[in-house]
Amino acid sequence: MASDSDLASDALLDGHPLNLLQGPLDLMEILLEGLFRHHLQETGKAHGREDTHHQGHDDRLHQSPASVRCEDEARDKLGVRSTGLPFNSVIAIERIDEGTSNPMVNAGAIAATSLAPGQTAAQKWQFIHDGLSRFAGRTLSLNEEVYQSEAATNQRNQGIAKLLQAYDRIFFDPVEATDVYTKQCSLNVTAKDLAVMAATLANGGVNPLTKEPIIDAIHCQHVLAVMVTAGLYENSGDWLYETGLPGKSGVSGGMVTVSPGKGGLGIFAPPLDEAGNSVKGQLVTRFLSQQLGLNLFASQPFAEH
Repeated sequence: MASDSDLASDALLDGHPLNLLQGPLDLMEILLEGLFRHHLQETGKAHGREDTHHQGHDDRLHQSPASVRCEDEARDKLGVRSTGLPFNSVIAIERIDEGTSNPMVNAGAIAATSLAPGQTAAQKWQFIHDGLSRFAGRTLSLNEEVYQSEAATNQRNQGIAKLLQAYDRIFFDPVEATDVYTKQCSLNVTAKDLAVMAATLANGGVNPLTKEPIIDAIHCQHVLAVMVTAGLYENSGDWLYETGLPGKSGVSGGMVTVSPGKGGLGIFAPPLDEAGNSVKGQLVTRFLSQQLGLNLFASQPFAEH
């Protein structure tokens, strides 16, 4: 888990030449969306000014399209187990007989992308783009510059997709599936978007702003279970110990946290720790979980009167 000393680090993640270098490292934006309010509780400072609309990228913050598949089929094809290894690990694929482990790391996320409805890459992309936009409550835009940059440097992900093909664990052309995955990682999102997405998962799959049902409540339950075990990659255990909440990080510095039945937290705050998680995002979430009593495992002794 991140500590105060990590704030001195300027660590960025290799392999994303534009994804992480466009924003200032001292930028921090936080937005909390509660389910019982009609407005957003916002707080965010960037260079001494209010700024809750800085556009980050949706890099690996997306959820899988498993909700449109048979639950058992999706679990069988994508897995729900934590790897304990980095998000882009190749070893994690080879050490598990079926090749994939969960949709929160690159291999599982690319496999999930390949399962999206559609006979063509364009149709799969449209489905995913529409779904993420409905989660956010607005139409999300593609950052072409980030997409082109990542597409030019995603050879590792292409290799992961082809390795999945060797295990019969990718269900569309591996190159095209990787490209669609790269596009969804390049969507522009704000801290508000992340908070609304998280709040939708906290609200049984219903967007609290638009009131539109996005996914069924049972799928929310299962998505949150996988977020708990794998949402912060190899640091997921430390995260759960410190916060007691489902969370998901992205290598752009974005982070979502879900408090089931209460609300969602969206944070955009580079830099990252060695695992690819926002340092300040982890510290803020730990503080809020403690101060607001959000830890799912916290309880008070029962006293009879």
